[in-house]
Amino acid sequence: MPFQIIRNDITKVSADAIVNTANPKPVVGSGTDGAIYKAAGENKLLPARQTIGNIEPGQAVHTPAFRLKAKHIIHTVGPIWVDGKHGEKDILRSCYANSLSLADKLKCQSIAFPRISSGAYGFPKDTALDVALSEIGKFLLTHDMNITLVVFDKAAFELSEKLMGEIRQFIDEQTSAFTVICE
Repeated sequence: MPFQIIRNDITKVSADAIVNTANPKPVVGSGTDGAIYKAAGENKLLPARQTIGNIEPGQAVHTPAFRLKAKHIIHTVGPIWVDGKHGEKDILRSCYANSLSLADKLKCQSIAFPRISSGAYGFPKDTALDVALSEIGKFLLTHDMNITLVVFDKAAFELSEKLMGEIRQFIDEQTSAFTVICE
């Protein structure tokens, strides 16, 4: 399947590349960024990220994935939502487009994205999902790559489920041990 949306912890997903919602400066943040540093091994990932330096919003760079079930971590800085009139959608589109382009250059056959900017950066979840689906769809018209959009919370998964015909769910509220395919 070239594209799927799953409910899971992105640090547990197996893919050639895992996308990190990075901070512009090479520091360990909270949310997805903090979880990726912890799972990959902060003592190795932080020095690798520091060699890159600052990242501009929309840009994508990569480091090794260290302890993650991936070869690469692609770091991209999403936009902070102001009001939708400050280029936020364009920057978010660049996050997805540049991450996918970098994954292609790295010869990745699979990539997993979190919902970029829709947490602490305040991007409206439905708008962020529309942008993600649009950019992923454009990429898949000309490329062959397995792309996974990983959502963690139930509300985001339910929103995704409304927009997608087939959803794989990897986290159960009680056990986190089964897979459900919804159609």
